[in-house]
Amino acid sequence: MMKQYFLVPLAALLVFLVTGAWMNGMIPDLFPNLRLKMLGNGFKIRNLRHKPRSFKQVMMLAMNVGFISTTYATVIRADGRVEDLGMISRRVVTNVGANAVASAFNGAFTLSDFDFHGSGTGITAEAVGDTALVTEVATRATGTASNPTAPTYRSVGTVTYAASFAITEHGLFSASTSGTLFDRSVFAAINVANGDSIQFTYTLTVSSGG
Repeated sequence: MMKQYFLVPLAALLVFLVTGAWMNGMIPDLFPNLRLKMLGNGFKIRNLRHKPRSFKQVMMLAMNVGFISTTYATVIRADGRVEDLGMISRRVVTNVGANAVASAFNGAFTLSDFDFHGSGTGITAEAVGDTALVTEVATRATGTASNPTAPTYRSVGTVTYAASFAITEHGLFSASTSGTLFDRSVFAAINVANGDSIQFTYTLTVSSGG
């Protein structure tokens, strides 16, 4: 009987040790797809607190009016592991971004310039009055632009990091430095280390009607 009493805590300890090693990458070859899924789901849970700010965008999407922006992220670790975090934000087209669209109609701005991805560690909630990231880090990535469907613009850019950061904001800019900030997003921290990259996919849907 005494041996049976010891089996339960020993089994619990074994599960704890294996789970800790699994989540910290000590045994990355053991069921790697499940481990990556768990990491991605963990980010999504932490990012839930940022979702209420996108309520207006969700309603606009349902009514099929206005600009609808969506940002996705995929983490590419230095050792080759890939963590798909899915959609991280639906916020927010800025005033200066909207003004740039209006200016493009008289030739004062080139909309295709909005193809540069910046990231940072600022945690201040995004707002239409933003003109820059709060704390930008790393070199901006030049995106690859496309129109996957008729009313949709997409830009995919991969930012590579040379140090450890907790990335919490993304911006789509019109230049590799400075430039006009079209859209800024804030989300739960994505922890990166030297050699890691984040592939950002920004999608803008322009709806007719309204």
